[in-house]
Amino acid sequence: MLGKLAVYLRLCGYDTVYALDRDVEADDAVLELAEREGRTVLTRDVHLSNRAERGFLLTERDPLDQLAELAAAGLRLEPTDEPVRCGRCNGEMVAVGGDEVTPKYAPDPTDTAQWRCTACGQVFWKGSHWDRMRETLREVRES
Repeated sequence: MLGKLAVYLRLCGYDTVYALDRDVEADDAVLELAEREGRTVLTRDVHLSNRAERGFLLTERDPLDQLAELAAAGLRLEPTDEPVRCGRCNGEMVAVGGDEVTPKYAPDPTDTAQWRCTACGQVFWKGSHWDRMRETLREVRES
């Protein structure tokens, strides 16, 4: 239920696991994953939040309102200068060299800086989507 929130947190450089990306859905499995990996559970489920060793209960449904809740709790919501985490899978990002082959949908890497996810291979660059997400985070911080 927090997939969009996970993407924003990854933009800020946070190592953010979305349980459903790992086919984890049952509360016990979520708690075991969080404990094994030393993670904080972000959830809208009161019962799950109460059971988590480190949990944070979100009350809002809208991802932007959830971001505002996290900001109010003191979480830094500043996008990184360069992508650190893949928005799609949370893998680590590495810079793409100008001589590397990139997908046809991507701009020329000699003209536009690009990064590739080491886990899923997705290529990213700072385009309009990046700009919109940065602007959204700025608005959340200033509200």
